[in-house]
Amino acid sequence: QVQLVESGGGWVQTGGSLRLSCAASGGTLRTYTMGWFRQAPGKEREFVAAIRWIGGTTDYADSVKGRFTISRDNAKNTVYLQMNSLKPEDTAVYDCAAKGSGDIYSESAYVIWGQGTQVTVSS
Repeated sequence: QVQLVESGGGWVQTGGSLRLSCAASGGTLRTYTMGWFRQAPGKEREFVAAIRWIGGTTDYADSVKGRFTISRDNAKNTVYLQMNSLKPEDTAVYDCAAKGSGDIYSESAYVIWGQGTQVTVSS
């Protein structure tokens, strides 16, 4: 069974950057479409970005488009989320997940989840 572990979260000022990593163990991520989601206090979890296992094409939420970049290194069994020009509204717990079947934008389509990493952006 694949397990996911996120890292790279932390505190940063507005306009700063962070790179989140999602490392897999117990199996390969090579054949999974991978996604990042986030949940801010008092809000529902929302889709952030995804990268498909076929072709490596990507999708982003409108709120992060142009600022965040999702990528994957299959040799390292790791997925990344590069976050630039961070805003206070990006503050949330960020989760990576491996997708099963279903809508790429829906958390219900993802079958394996990491434990999450906190990102805090101060104004």
